[in-house]
Amino acid sequence: MRRSTAVRGKHDMAAALGSPMAGRSTPAPKATAPAGAQATAADLQSRGVILESPTQRFRTEVLRLLAALRAKGLSQEEAIAALFPRTVLEGSTYEDVVAALVSGAHLLFFGPSGAGKTTLAKELWDLYPKTTWVVHDCPVLDHPLSVVDPATARRFPPCPICQRRFAPNNDVARFDPASVDPTQVPADNVQLREGFGLARLQGSSEVFPDHLTGNVNLRRLEEIGDPMSPLVLEPGKLLQANRGILLVDEIGKLPLGTQNVLLQALQEGTVTPSKSRESFPAAFVAICTSNLSDLDNINDPLSDRLTSIHVGFNPHHAANRRIVSIGTAASGAPYVPEILVDAGVRVIESWRLKAGDDNPDVGEVGSNRTLLDVTQRTGAFATLGGRAVPSAEDLRAGLWHAMRGRIRARSGDAFQQNSKRVAEFLDRGIEEALKQSALVYWCRYYTTVLKENAVESQALISEGRRLLPDPAVQAQLSGADGTFPRFRAFQEFVKAREAPRAPATERDAALAEFALLDKFSLFTCTPGSEDDVR
Repeated sequence: MRRSTAVRGKHDMAAALGSPMAGRSTPAPKATAPAGAQATAADLQSRGVILESPTQRFRTEVLRLLAALRAKGLSQEEAIAALFPRTVLEGSTYEDVVAALVSGAHLLFFGPSGAGKTTLAKELWDLYPKTTWVVHDCPVLDHPLSVVDPATARRFPPCPICQRRFAPNNDVARFDPASVDPTQVPADNVQLREGFGLARLQGSSEVFPDHLTGNVNLRRLEEIGDPMSPLVLEPGKLLQANRGILLVDEIGKLPLGTQNVLLQALQEGTVTPSKSRESFPAAFVAICTSNLSDLDNINDPLSDRLTSIHVGFNPHHAANRRIVSIGTAASGAPYVPEILVDAGVRVIESWRLKAGDDNPDVGEVGSNRTLLDVTQRTGAFATLGGRAVPSAEDLRAGLWHAMRGRIRARSGDAFQQNSKRVAEFLDRGIEEALKQSALVYWCRYYTTVLKENAVESQALISEGRRLLPDPAVQAQLSGADGTFPRFRAFQEFVKAREAPRAPATERDAALAEFALLDKFSLFTCTPGSEDDVR
């Protein structure tokens, strides 16, 4: 496996965005101006605005967010994890990511397919500060100070278009930031967005260098007749990412020639578009992902520019349950009893332990995507069968459908063999998972609500068994006459814990959970059956 290396780029290029019209009368900007504010370079100088590279901006923002979270009483570990609300990874992984960002590194997340690498990369874009000052109409978002301040221009050279625009007689050879009138350089404070400070690239053998570099559109140049016009440049992904973030998914699938273009940008902070004689600034934070099988396809010089961080499946049951909770809340999936959700997670966890990594065709059968699929498909099978609440049989169908659907179909025979392997695994493991999940659920109720009172336990079991087979008796739960008081308390527990959604009612959910307990837990709470999901 490729070694992990943390390497700072030699060139931390500028990070900012915005632009106003020359000659406009605008007030001096505040220290933190809102998106849409307008000013001039002179205004920015008077307020002491400074230009930071993308890596510096990221570092400043991460440290600011962590300080704010710690001020609310969170520990350092809790604050770091709170930066990533949509991923559920081990704390050490979050710490590695934050340390790399604070050190100014570019990142490579590697690990098994479906472990959350791409989601984590997108969360970093959410963290990145979005508003910044830019020269009005600059196609690559030059910062106004790079046009008027010699020291800033040496660190962050402006693009050829801005150099011509502010040079005497539009002669780029005569451009001198010391002679540019700051009051004539319009600036806009803009909101970074895709194509302007954010670029996303999906690794593929068909991604050629000009996808990254862009082009000077010769036809448009001929029509416009103005080489300074931003309309003649069609920025590639690296120019679109300037002063922001470049997300590269499956970087190992890029051709070597394309990887070399990315390497040049990371080394020098510049890119030369196809058909152009001039280089443009391309400074960004690169956040890349790779599956394990593609790591060897990343050339060594490029790999050495990236900090490699392993993103694997979470070994903790509570964490995997949280992944499902986050995913189902976002998808609006039908209600599935917690015992079934929990059992589905246990089956996938067991597959991960036993399947190994030797067969890439089943590498994603145990992925986080499968975890989410199981719950959604269990609900789908219940809906198709006209049931308000899924059953254990629906879980079996949901597991089979979700896991088989993640088998890579390279050939008909291989697919059938791997399907048989999954089916045999389910035959052996699903009932045991249901027993464990039901046992934990009952122990939770027995110890926290019943306070291990055996008499109350037997009274609840008696009420529940009277209710299960008789819809007419179940209807009494809708009345206010106080019948079945123990089961009503159990129903309140299920309601508070699971918040069942239509078409399932609170009564439906409680009866379904009780039936699963009656079948699989036998209402026992043995030593070692501690609650692993609070």
